[in-house]
Amino acid sequence: MSPLTLDQLKPGAQGQLVAIAGARAFRRRLMELGLTPGVAVKVHPQGGGDPMRLLIRGGTLSVRRADAAVITVRPWSP
Repeated sequence: MSPLTLDQLKPGAQGQLVAIAGARAFRRRLMELGLTPGVAVKVHPQGGGDPMRLLIRGGTLSVRRADAAVITVRPWSP
């Protein structure tokens, strides 16, 4: 499947993080929270609102939709 932005994933869908665009400080902050290239990300089944709830590395993380729009993921299903 072709890459898309994180905000385009439907609740319950998952993908692999490809890249984060934006300012350096913004990218660094997201990486500090665990959003690094190659990591598996799943949109929480009830996480389709704003902010989006994500399941990542065994925990949950909330990301604003505006921020999710600059995060590129490659969708996949197990």
